[in-house]
Amino acid sequence: MGIIVRDENTNEIIFYLKGADTVMQNIVQYNDWLQEESSNMAREGLRTLVIAKKLLTQEKYQEFEQKITKARLQTINRSRYVREVIETLECDMELLGVTGVEDKLQVDVRQTLESLHNSGIKIWMLTGDKLETATCIAKSSKLIRRNDDIYIMKQVATREECLQELNIFKRKLDACLVITGDALQICLSFYEKDLMESIIESPSVIVCRCSPTQKATVTDLLKKYRNKKIRVCAIGDGGNDVSMIQSAHVGIGIVGKEGKQASLAADFSINQFSYLTRLLFVHGRDSYKRTASLSQFIIHRGVIISVMQAIFSSIFSFIAISLYQGFLLVGYGTVYTMFPVFSLVLDKDVPADIALLYPELYKELAKGRSLSLKTFSLWVLISVYQGSAIMYGAFVLF
Repeated sequence: MGIIVRDENTNEIIFYLKGADTVMQNIVQYNDWLQEESSNMAREGLRTLVIAKKLLTQEKYQEFEQKITKARLQTINRSRYVREVIETLECDMELLGVTGVEDKLQVDVRQTLESLHNSGIKIWMLTGDKLETATCIAKSSKLIRRNDDIYIMKQVATREECLQELNIFKRKLDACLVITGDALQICLSFYEKDLMESIIESPSVIVCRCSPTQKATVTDLLKKYRNKKIRVCAIGDGGNDVSMIQSAHVGIGIVGKEGKQASLAADFSINQFSYLTRLLFVHGRDSYKRTASLSQFIIHRGVIISVMQAIFSSIFSFIAISLYQGFLLVGYGTVYTMFPVFSLVLDKDVPADIALLYPELYKELAKGRSLSLKTFSLWVLISVYQGSAIMYGAFVLF
């Protein structure tokens, strides 16, 4: 990102530019300390940014202004023409310095990640930070736990290098993978299926120097190669995470310093990352349990009246007469069966504090035992039995 300014005192025209060190090292004049200092800051967990400037003559500025105006008037490939004009300035710039900003973790991030690990949820981190910064953050947040092995995939450029790195990683059992976005893109172009099937089994994956497009691509690949019973949830707090959030099965946006773009594009919005445990372990659990019970109960009461009607019609030679007439039939679907619906909607199988205290309870939900073919068949059998018992009792009594 750059800006052109004019100094009021000297009347000089200066072009200032900031960007990532990997990009800026090819733009600024040769130096022997930029890469080393950026890496040192990254190892300390700081987010680095390189700043450079370039003096423009009046003729150079006027020439640039004419070209950029012409490029912005293009109707086809406008962004490409604008980019090409801007790139004419982004060369041979004077390096001003490197900034390192500490992006502190939010409250209870470590405890939240630990609870998610204990609940059987696998966590991937997709970030635009440097490899050293991403690794440092992953360790400090306990995304990579103390006993976890780490495999950092080297930069690759050819098919042979991709295959070599992939074979090495396959031999690293239960190792957390750290890979750059460029290396990931090259590996996916040659060995997409083998790579995804391998890294999906990894405890944690960190993709650094990841662009917004790559974040969405990784999310789509997770949905493609995952176990069909597993759902993908994407969590982000900035505009760069919008495409990833929209690509996942469920998107969660965090309202933060970077704006509300992520929260507006998400299915759910929270104020802090630590609220994720309550959203999943309490509200998610209650929603799943209630939905499973309520949906099967609605089928249950429908099957009961269907069985009763079938028995009634078969006994009376299949005459076209309804067993329940008028308000009795309407009341069966509303008033008479209303209270069980309310009890199911308000029901909780475990208190909220217990669900938060024992994240292992969340593993049960992933097995789908509350809503499966087995539970559906059981509800249907109970419905047939109850409908038959009601009709039998009616005929015996009357």
